[in-house]
Amino acid sequence: MNTKSSSRSEIESLIYLLEDPDPQVQLGVKKRFEEIGENAVPLLDQFRTETVKDSEKQTINDIIYNITVGSLFEEFTDLMEQGLHNRRQLEEALLLICRFGNPTLRVEEYRKKLDKLSSNIGSDVAYTPSVSEKMQIMLQYIFRELRFRGDAMDYHNPDNAYLDRVIDRRKGLPIMLSAVVMFISRRLNLPFYGVNMPIHFMLMYQTHNQEILIDPFDGGTIVTYNQCFYFLKKNGIEPRPEHLQKADEANILLRCIRNLIQSYAKDKDEKRVNDLRKLLQIAELKG
Repeated sequence: MNTKSSSRSEIESLIYLLEDPDPQVQLGVKKRFEEIGENAVPLLDQFRTETVKDSEKQTINDIIYNITVGSLFEEFTDLMEQGLHNRRQLEEALLLICRFGNPTLRVEEYRKKLDKLSSNIGSDVAYTPSVSEKMQIMLQYIFRELRFRGDAMDYHNPDNAYLDRVIDRRKGLPIMLSAVVMFISRRLNLPFYGVNMPIHFMLMYQTHNQEILIDPFDGGTIVTYNQCFYFLKKNGIEPRPEHLQKADEANILLRCIRNLIQSYAKDKDEKRVNDLRKLLQIAELKG
């Protein structure tokens, strides 16, 4: 029997043993999967797709995560070494982080989804000379036609903090809704940027003579600086000018990672919390 078929046979047997009620058997199976490493991932992923039991899906997802998290750290470190200076690089970093939630995510599919979303309004934006109308076309498209919205009902769900899930579910945290707008708009050369306001992340549309603030969690509503100052004071924060300035990509990334840490801490998922803290340290060191 050749090595390849032997490995497949062993992996299939190990998958079967995951249903064994003995915790020691399950522990041994998980350890063996980690020894086999990434060669086991395709079959594990196939079985995860085929099984109907949520508990089995979660178990397999955790095994795949433990196998792949080391290479994910390496890729993230390499990405940070290149620097984070524009919206394209931020998009790459946030898509990479999505693999903390779904280790076998095909990141390229989500780049294509963003490409498709931008192409749907590309001609409308291109043929509109007015800068303010371009902004309105984008906001109408994202928040009215596509119906991206804030998830107030289940705010701290990790799904709201992963770019891929926000794209698929069309709801999420303010910062991730802003990211969707920023990444679609960069493909159209529209000047949408993030504003790292405390408590509530905002969007900015920057023209040659003004900066317009937009609340992504409230359907893309345009807000005034005074409204933001009032919001901060109401929440016990003394407003400072930097609270409403365009944020750099490194600080946006750090906030995204901290949101995930908070979400997993609420779920008491210590493994992912600890791993994300390591990721945060890498981002802080390299950013």
